[in-house]
Amino acid sequence: MSGGAGGDPDEEGRDEVRGARRIPGPRPAADDFGDLGRVPPPEPARPEPEPEAERVPRPATPALVLPHRVLQALLGAWALAACSAEETEAVEAHLTECAPCAEEAQRLRDAVGLLHTDRSLDLDPLLRSRVLESCLSRRPAKIPVPDWAAPYDAETARLDALLRDIDAAEWHAPVRLKWFEDERQAGRRTTVAGVIGHLMSVDGLVGAALGLDDPLPGAPLTPTARTEAYWSSARRPPTRAVREPWREQSHTLIRTVSFARRGASELSVPYGSFALPLQDAMLDRAFECWVHGRDIAKAVDYPYEPPAAGHLHRMIDLAARMLPGALRRRAGLAGPARRLVPAGSPGRSLHLEIEGSGGGDWYIALDSPAARGSAEQVVAQVALEGVEFCRLVAGHVRPVDAAAGQRGDREAISDVLCAAASLSRL
Repeated sequence: MSGGAGGDPDEEGRDEVRGARRIPGPRPAADDFGDLGRVPPPEPARPEPEPEAERVPRPATPALVLPHRVLQALLGAWALAACSAEETEAVEAHLTECAPCAEEAQRLRDAVGLLHTDRSLDLDPLLRSRVLESCLSRRPAKIPVPDWAAPYDAETARLDALLRDIDAAEWHAPVRLKWFEDERQAGRRTTVAGVIGHLMSVDGLVGAALGLDDPLPGAPLTPTARTEAYWSSARRPPTRAVREPWREQSHTLIRTVSFARRGASELSVPYGSFALPLQDAMLDRAFECWVHGRDIAKAVDYPYEPPAAGHLHRMIDLAARMLPGALRRRAGLAGPARRLVPAGSPGRSLHLEIEGSGGGDWYIALDSPAARGSAEQVVAQVALEGVEFCRLVAGHVRPVDAAAGQRGDREAISDVLCAAASLSRL
């Protein structure tokens, strides 16, 4: 569309017509030529320049004059830079005189800026995790969950939120479970659905101790054997259908311990070769839920944060309390630390310093089972970041790669780190 008249002999006489011009339609992109097979027509040849002697000066093109309603209709095209030079000049001259049109033009230009932003318009992938964590930490419950069961409640809720977000195909995404066995790192391949089946199977040990129905009646009382029994009994690989029974089981466990009588926290939960008080068993299940939640999140490329600082501290404390027993099961490999110490007396200790969220200081007894860890006779010190220590306990990190800082008795340090890795299991 031509923006002016008066200087072109082919358009003579039309410059008197005002208000009859139409608003130009949307212009295609520079590389949009309709069908992919078509090629834009070649530009017409430009006329040879006139000799200087014959060149006749042309009159200046007068400014385009348009009525208010046409100028108002051109504001959208102006914001998109789709007007001709003459229309742009007319609109911008009008905006200096008409405040309502100037405000509308500013709003349209701001909207165009959003359409062309370099930033992603997707929501922050960590937004759900932050909102969920805030809700779980602030929402008061009519029937309060015991403090020792709160980590399990929070971790199952976080994992359930992850499972709600993945699609049907991702339930079959491959997941590799890792742990330490016989001083070596072991592994097993399964799927996202297989991991949830594993969690449900082992949670059944806690449910059975509370008198609830066992999802695997007659199954062995060790976590590994129960998981293998679940995987082998399925006629076909687990699917997303496993989410509902796992979810219902976790809710039932929380409701049951919330209504349980006083002293229920000390109820014994058998794990085959050993047993844990109910409050420690619930912490153990919260730890496993977080660790396997990380495994699933990695398999489906989903952001997954560590537990809340208070919950992480409890999980680390449970592992630190279990380390002396793990050292005993390793046949007292702490060398000179085998000497017996009277019950309740302070013996040689390793100072375990956990840094970062959920951190603190623990003193691991290196002598007889009856000895207690103390700062009085520290022979070695190990410094680890909190999540890194948990990865060691989960069997995801080799003991030789775990410690960020070491000092003192090297043999005692090696034995404690290996004992920490030995706490892991399928």
